Amino acid sequence: MKRIAKFEKVSLKQFTEGWTDTFGKISQEEIKKIYDEIKLPKRATSGSAGYDFFVPAAFTLSPGETVKIPTGVRVWMEPEWVLKCYPRSGLGFKFRLQLNNTVGIIDSDYYYSDNEGQIFAKLTNDSNEGKNVELKAGDGFMQGIFVEYGITLDDDVTEVRNGGFGSTSR
Repeated sequence: MKRIAKFEKVSLKQFTEGWTDTFGKISQEEIKKIYDEIKLPKRATSGSAGYDFFVPAAFTLSPGETVKIPTGVRVWMEPEWVLKCYPRSGLGFKFRLQLNNTVGIIDSDYYYSDNEGQIFAKLTNDSNEGKNVELKAGDGFMQGIFVEYGITLDDDVTEVRNGGFGSTSR
């Protein structure tokens, strides 16, 4: 098995910015408590391909509701690798919980962005059965799988990333 990546927490400052942008201002004590409890992604079993991501705080999504989750997590990985993020299959199957961009793509150079490469997930409860999705702090909600990729023979890109969503197509 190739060992090609390492998960880390972003700084408290960066997490606070992401959290405040999504959920509004809360006390520094509350944000520090949430930050201190962040669990880094991990595999559940030795045969698991996916690394489970865990919600930093409890939330409930009613049918049709959306939430943007700052995970407080970043990932360093070898060049020529990508982290692909998907909803955990059980949540998708039971509740139709979906990532809004279908599959999240975390490129290796995202780690060096101004936002420290903090991974965000935007989720929607797409239930057509009226089911609420209730997650407690520390529950797994998304899984990431590392995939090696190649480039074309005539690729000569030298641009350097600085940003997240849509920053490489400007």
